[in-house]
Amino acid sequence: MSLLAVVAVLNAVGLVFVLSSSSVEALEDHGSSWYFFTRQVTWAGVGIVALVVMSRIHYRRLRRLAGLGMLASMALLAAVLMPGVGLTINGARRWLGFGPFTVQPSELAKLALIVFLADLLARREHLVGEWRRGALPCLIGFGAIAFFVMLQPDLGTTIATGIIFLTMLMFGGARIRHILAIAVLGMGGAVLATLTISWRRARFFVFLDPWKDPTDTGYQISQSLIGTGSGGATGTGLGAGRAKWSFLPNAHNDFIFAIIAEETGFIGCMGILALFGTFGVLGVRASLKAPDRFGMLLAAGITAWVLGQAVINISTVIGLMPATGIPLPFISFGGTALMIMMAATGILLSVARQARP
Repeated sequence: MSLLAVVAVLNAVGLVFVLSSSSVEALEDHGSSWYFFTRQVTWAGVGIVALVVMSRIHYRRLRRLAGLGMLASMALLAAVLMPGVGLTINGARRWLGFGPFTVQPSELAKLALIVFLADLLARREHLVGEWRRGALPCLIGFGAIAFFVMLQPDLGTTIATGIIFLTMLMFGGARIRHILAIAVLGMGGAVLATLTISWRRARFFVFLDPWKDPTDTGYQISQSLIGTGSGGATGTGLGAGRAKWSFLPNAHNDFIFAIIAEETGFIGCMGILALFGTFGVLGVRASLKAPDRFGMLLAAGITAWVLGQAVINISTVIGLMPATGIPLPFISFGGTALMIMMAATGILLSVARQARP
């Protein structure tokens, strides 16, 4: 029940700040300040249904769908790249659907990978320490997802998925040298992908010095820092922030934490961090008390997913990482991300309900 309460509070905070941060843009572009809020409420309702359903299904039943889920997610990721099928928004091809009704298959792929790795590592419990029959098959599964995601292109999601992958390897008992080798290889690939693509390279240099060109290339991050710093200790008051008045782009998406910081101040930020910290503690406890290895790995992967994305998003907003396009879990505007993460939380609750005393 504690985990459910934390998720409920995070969703409530998300709805409040989606309304606060999007109202100006929604009124200008859609004629109603409630446009984004009503859509988020709808997706939250779908997410609640998904959470309840998945929490009532015994998590062991998911093992039957491990392989099928991976194949289905890769098929959807491939469909995104097909001309006339995938939707291109702001230069990225990451969505399927039409008009305002879109889904992002990479979110489903994260959950599919967690189930796949949990099943594989549980079945090969005594082989995890071997490279060829332990870590390598897991790396191939992760690599298949990462390949399609990088073609979108989406380095941020690849990094978030890599955090899930490495965490599950660690909980699964893989050798430290194998984990470190994969981590070094992944970091090298991320650096290469950043420095060899012009727009990623430019974004990286903006991250190093956002104030060098605060009206152009450094505009978004500089406005994020201004908004975050304007909150002080207690904030400007709910709805009284100025960054959302067409100053901060994507205020209701990737940079919603800046609005929270501006309107609720340091105290509000600490509250959000405390909520995610509590989620992490409860998720790790569910993992350690799971009745079997599959449940332990499922809980570890889902917990790493939520915390990893939260750390990436908040680090981006406060200037500790380059912009990645990763939403803040349960809080940022976005239907697919919210719905899939709520379903994953339902699985985590299913594991927690079976916990050993």
